[in-house]
Amino acid sequence: MIEGIRNIIFDLGGVILNIDYQKPIHAFEKLGIRDAAKIYSQAEQTELFDALETGKIGEAEFITSLKELSGIAVSEIQLIEAWNSILLDFPLRRLQILQQLQLHFNTYLCSNTNEIHEKAFNQILQQTCGYPSLAVFFDKVYLSHRVGLRKPDPAIFQKILDDNHLKPEETLFLDDSLQHIQSAEKLGIRTIHLTDGMTMEKDIFKPKA
Repeated sequence: MIEGIRNIIFDLGGVILNIDYQKPIHAFEKLGIRDAAKIYSQAEQTELFDALETGKIGEAEFITSLKELSGIAVSEIQLIEAWNSILLDFPLRRLQILQQLQLHFNTYLCSNTNEIHEKAFNQILQQTCGYPSLAVFFDKVYLSHRVGLRKPDPAIFQKILDDNHLKPEETLFLDDSLQHIQSAEKLGIRTIHLTDGMTMEKDIFKPKA
């Protein structure tokens, strides 16, 4: 652990929640949505997905737009299932680590997400450990569609710092996206970039020998 840290900000997908960015792309293509890989990817998204993740549009408008993109007869349930296929599981060890860290640090969640995924990952969480919301694991939760800001916009990091009176040099941010890491670093926040294959339980918060 880095010395001098009092606060930890966690990304969700790829850090706490296992995800697969390719699954929704394949699922959309299977439904007949052409160029799904171009429409949605980890690094770049169309305006539609950005609007969903910043709360400018809701589930109904998003689904209607996806139906128009598909150009074929496809049900709302099929589209939601395809969109939610990105979400895999919450490893219990990671949730236990979060609970342990709460005893020693101020902890926060900062996630680019949307109302459809929020409902889905809360269901996964409840099935995993019985808790209905991630709020139990953090001092405060910042979900992009609820705060109207998304990474890598530095404004979302500044909001967390300002809301909670945090010093950036005492704050650590964990994320699997380099562009998000770089944005936080510009504000003086200390960071750990989880590259492919890294996990918080195996590489960062390891049990003492």
